[in-house]
Amino acid sequence: MTLQDRTDRTDRTECTDRTVRTDHTDRTDRTDRADRPGARPAARPDGNAPSADPAPPRRRRRPLRTALVVLAALVVAGAAGVAATGTLGGGGDEQASAAPSGPPRTATVEQRTLTRTQTVAGTLGYGTTTPVVAPASSGADAGSGGPARNADGPGSEIITALPGEGDTVRRGGSVYSVDDRRVPLLYGSIPLYRTLRVGSEGKDVAMLEKNLAALGYTGFTADDAYTEGTAEAVRAWQEDLGREQTGTVGPGEAVVAPGARRVAEVKAALGTVPTGEILTWSGTERAVGVDLDVRYEDLVDQGTKADVELPDGTSVEATVTEVGTAATAASSGGNGGGQGSGGSSNATLAVRLSVKDQKKLGRYQAAPVEVTLRAETRKDVLAVPVEALTARREGGYAVQAVRGGEVEYLPVKLGIFAGGLVEISGDGITAGLTVGVPR
Repeated sequence: MTLQDRTDRTDRTECTDRTVRTDHTDRTDRTDRADRPGARPAARPDGNAPSADPAPPRRRRRPLRTALVVLAALVVAGAAGVAATGTLGGGGDEQASAAPSGPPRTATVEQRTLTRTQTVAGTLGYGTTTPVVAPASSGADAGSGGPARNADGPGSEIITALPGEGDTVRRGGSVYSVDDRRVPLLYGSIPLYRTLRVGSEGKDVAMLEKNLAALGYTGFTADDAYTEGTAEAVRAWQEDLGREQTGTVGPGEAVVAPGARRVAEVKAALGTVPTGEILTWSGTERAVGVDLDVRYEDLVDQGTKADVELPDGTSVEATVTEVGTAATAASSGGNGGGQGSGGSSNATLAVRLSVKDQKKLGRYQAAPVEVTLRAETRKDVLAVPVEALTARREGGYAVQAVRGGEVEYLPVKLGIFAGGLVEISGDGITAGLTVGVPR
């Protein structure tokens, strides 16, 4: 398109716009003249005179004008309502009396049992393991009754039998064998540290005789005196063990432990000389160990009850049986549960809990668990939600007693906290009292 063509088109457009505006102006002027009083009716396009009573032109409604009228009516009605209620001024006393004066929520003082608890991490297992060590001079004394040395000379004894890991050894059972002679387990707390023979007296004698009696041997009195009757019972026992029947008992003839033991790890090998650690073992019952942060030391004592949650979500009751007396520093990032960074540590106490109902532990041999210690139980105390407490300016706490729409602050003395509740006592505090919960 040439420059001349664009210029001609622009001129035609402007001409058309002027024509449209002129036609609109003419129609507007004719309408205004027809509306004025006394105006003569316009001639009809066909040249005939208009009728004597022409119908008045129909005018469209104006939505804007109607909306303004409705809005004005609403404003008047609103002003009347404000004047009646005094919301925007005047009537200040009426406004204050209408405002809510009570707390946003209320609670009831309840008489109930509260138990202070704390949940900590623990480990299910068989407890601490201890080693079984070969005697330093196995059977060196010919009359000791211990594993006699092989005729081939010193150090020629050979381990001929060992238990398997996970096996349970009970009283009288074989811990291991040397040259096909069994070394049995006896229950007690005193190891065999000397050769016992007729005339010996002491706690180790009493321990031996109690075990012989428990294994079914007779002919003696289970006391602390080693008599001829004791020696005869020992000879019968040695015969059953495949040993030489000497009637005396030496340090290498039996292993002493507090009770039945579960083999944790076998360290010796068949065909080797018994020296050093033969194996390690532990108790036979599964127990729970906790490295307890010292800040919770006051929560535990022997006999403290606890709930142990297993990995599958089930729970079993446990009882604290041991509380360590020495705090151990657990480095952060280690297994002791220490927290923090930069080498910081938390001191912990070793706590052991026993589980009476072992069947409820299922097939778990070792597993992480959660232990909820039931530190303190208070029966028939008055308690409210912790949120109902209000701090007093002069110190201490109070609760808002709500009676008949009136609120009165009653000072209270606090007891234990448990499960979001707190024990309270004081003048006017009774079961069933309604108290405010300000937050």
